[in-house]
Amino acid sequence: MFRIKPSFLQPVIFILLSMIVLSCREKNDGPSNALIKEIDLKRGQVISCGPDDKQFGTVAFEFSGSEKIKADFNLAIKLLHSFEYDEAEKVFAKVIDEEPGCAMAYWGVAMSNFHALWTPPSEQELKKGSKAIEIAKSITQKTQREADYINAISSFYSDWNKVDHRTRCTRFEKNMEHIYTTYPNDKEASIFYALSLDAAADPADKTFIKQKKAGAILEALYPDEPNHPGIIHYIIHTYDYPGLAALALPAARKYAAVAPSSAHALHMPSHIFTRLGLWDEAIKSNLASVSSAQCYAKAAGIKGHWDEELHGMDYLVYAYLQKGENDLAKNQWEYLKTITAVDPLNFKVAYAFAAIPSRYVLENKMWKDAADLKDHYANFPWQKFQWQKAIINFTRLMGSVHIGNMGQAKNELEELNNIYDTLVKQKDAYKANQVLIQIKTGEAWIRFKEGKNSEALMLMNLAADMEDKTEKHPVTPGEVIPARELLADMLLQMNNPGKAWEMYEANLKTHPNRFNAIYGAGLSAEKYGDTAKAKLYYRQLLNISTANSNRAELSRIKIYLKV
Repeated sequence: MFRIKPSFLQPVIFILLSMIVLSCREKNDGPSNALIKEIDLKRGQVISCGPDDKQFGTVAFEFSGSEKIKADFNLAIKLLHSFEYDEAEKVFAKVIDEEPGCAMAYWGVAMSNFHALWTPPSEQELKKGSKAIEIAKSITQKTQREADYINAISSFYSDWNKVDHRTRCTRFEKNMEHIYTTYPNDKEASIFYALSLDAAADPADKTFIKQKKAGAILEALYPDEPNHPGIIHYIIHTYDYPGLAALALPAARKYAAVAPSSAHALHMPSHIFTRLGLWDEAIKSNLASVSSAQCYAKAAGIKGHWDEELHGMDYLVYAYLQKGENDLAKNQWEYLKTITAVDPLNFKVAYAFAAIPSRYVLENKMWKDAADLKDHYANFPWQKFQWQKAIINFTRLMGSVHIGNMGQAKNELEELNNIYDTLVKQKDAYKANQVLIQIKTGEAWIRFKEGKNSEALMLMNLAADMEDKTEKHPVTPGEVIPARELLADMLLQMNNPGKAWEMYEANLKTHPNRFNAIYGAGLSAEKYGDTAKAKLYYRQLLNISTANSNRAELSRIKIYLKV
């Protein structure tokens, strides 16, 4: 009888076992179709309104999938890094359809529903991400590195209905730090760790500890990976602060060329252009982004408008106003009035609906229009977006104060206090603090109009100091009106041009090239008797503004300068 020697069996058994433990190889290695169906994955062709060859940058994520799915998996990672979350999920779903046993594809679905630097996931997204992660964890055929990635995002989804968003972001950061230190040669680990640092950063931390750490990681990677969408994108987010923005300018000027097929990549550079007061570049960036978003909505069959379009419009209006482009800004507002259906209806959309009209009337000091400002449309669910609603109440308050309708001003102040109480009860400290700044500002202007100048200045200084200590939300182009600029306006009206000039200057350090701040600084210098300085400011404003602007301030400047 023929016998197989044990020495011969050992390598054969080893090979067979190795084949069994390889992950993402065969369809029958994965979960059941019923379990996958429960996730309710987005599916379909990737929609792109950029170049025909779908340019999203260059990524090479190492994972244990077969060769036939690696191109799709890396496409999904590219989309993920440019915050094209719906499209990324579609591609991860395609990978799952090809190889249901690929644990990292479910990790990708969970990451696609996280959107670390945007508004927190909805309940539906949290449930989807949780289901995907449970499947990923159940698949035994994965490497330890892959298990670590899965555990990291699992720490964000764990107890999502009991633990607040910020705490879960911090969990994710700590777990990504473990991956970053355990696998020092894993570039994607470094990139996602940098993202986690930005997501967990404290908006009140003016030392920017986490952001600076993220920036150092990303800048070390950039020379060898200049076309990686995650590196260049996260550099922009990491330095999206007044004291750091200049560090991101090279990345901002390149990102759109790296991933021109992403609407967000076309928009994102404008964050830095806005921070630095580069209005022409901000306008160009957002015109391209808005056009791409409109194209996407049509191609995707969205009933109405895509949220990215309104996001770009918000930044576009802000930039137009700083150039004195009132007609173009007004055109955007009129267009906004026609929009009644947006998908998804989220944080960004509510902010745009509130901020675009508020900016227009407040920047132009159209106080009667500000006092009469109406909500976007009657059935908009403002109860879900209390902070954004507060912007409208604040606008009406400021308008009412300036036209002398103190009764309405106090009613709007009471409503702001109600919103503040609601946000405190919801334990949303950041947004509550933003509304509190508006409350103190509103109280200050009411006291001022009542002739209580000392109280007014105390409250307005308090509001300005509070705002200085807290960063703007990363989604927004900036405060509707900076509190320190409003303090300067008040001081100028109190006939204290020297102090007003000082406050305008301080505001321009963090909000460079703002139309009203430059004009206010020039007017303060003029009233103070420093003609040379006044002319310097006025010429600066003429250089920034468009030649055919109808702003009355520019007409006055031209008379003053005799040009």
